[in-house]
Amino acid sequence: MAALTRSDAAPDVRAAKRLVVKIGSSLLVGAEGLKRDWLSGLAADVAAAKARGTDVILVSSGSIALGRGVLGLAAGALPLEQAQAAAAVGQIRLARAYEEALAPHGITAGQVLVTLEDTEDRRRYLNSRATMETLLGLGVVPIVNENDTVATDEIRYGDNDRLAAQIAVTVGADQLVLLSDVDGFYSANPKVDPAAARFDLVTAITPAIEAMAGDAVSGLSKGGMRTKLMAAKTAVAGGCAMAIAEGSTPRPLTALAEGAPRTWFVPAADPQLARKRWIGAMKPRGELQLDAGAVAALRAGGSLLPAGVTRVAGSFGRGEPVALRSPEGALLGIGLVRYTAAETRAIAGHRSGEIAGILGYPGRAALVHRDDMVL
Repeated sequence: MAALTRSDAAPDVRAAKRLVVKIGSSLLVGAEGLKRDWLSGLAADVAAAKARGTDVILVSSGSIALGRGVLGLAAGALPLEQAQAAAAVGQIRLARAYEEALAPHGITAGQVLVTLEDTEDRRRYLNSRATMETLLGLGVVPIVNENDTVATDEIRYGDNDRLAAQIAVTVGADQLVLLSDVDGFYSANPKVDPAAARFDLVTAITPAIEAMAGDAVSGLSKGGMRTKLMAAKTAVAGGCAMAIAEGSTPRPLTALAEGAPRTWFVPAADPQLARKRWIGAMKPRGELQLDAGAVAALRAGGSLLPAGVTRVAGSFGRGEPVALRSPEGALLGIGLVRYTAAETRAIAGHRSGEIAGILGYPGRAALVHRDDMVL
């Protein structure tokens, strides 16, 4: 069955371990500029989530919408150069607004600007993931946006719905919430078809479901239902449940938790399992042979350190898959390596504290992180 109407099987946002929340431009920016009262309510929801032990990442639109108001640019679509200028002016205001909203709750905000290349290039993908993990480990709430100042049409997501889904998969989030000006996924556009019906729960995105998606209707935001459905496909493929919810209420995440209208798209597997399946299906570009101590560490749930590698074979780049083998040559598993083949050969057998002296720059302690391998 493609979609269900009962809601008892839907996820509970209060149970999220790692939550990504996407904020649409029309929620954050109005005719008078930034909606500070709404942002304060969202910040209170974020604080409540963090108090429950949830990691929170915010993917926020609004930089261009804010900047165009400051610069006095006309409504409607902007030429690329004007959009980039508006983003440059608006981004600094957007970051400050989040900082000021979260600070009263004792929460530190961190700005993360990305482009499509940051997730399509494996090396940059791993670097982005490691940075995000470090921020979350330090208790920071990352505020993510596309780097509209430098991104061109050829290297951009074009909407933050799909960006949010990619971020959710990158950080291994178990829930993604798209806060928008619509309260869910409908069988037709509810703004023009009064007979349109909203789905509470979608368990599979079939061609029939895809045919129901419409186009953008808000003048401030780019993402229509079609991009939200594309985001849902990315999220659930990565093991992340995704909700589409109307976000204009003063406490949007609280409203979602208390049963406000929404649509949940649910995955067949959890994020970690989905990621492990993805890694396990890769074709190795090289091999690392390990000593007995390294094998024992991996089986105990540890990461692979350079000191445990006795032999390196193949040609591979950072972030590419390599086979992990026992001292006898038996296949142990597959992992994504954090160094190139040349770098790996140089540091193999050495302690992590020696990496900087060998390579001439500080590196990551783990050669293959435990989250990036399947045994």
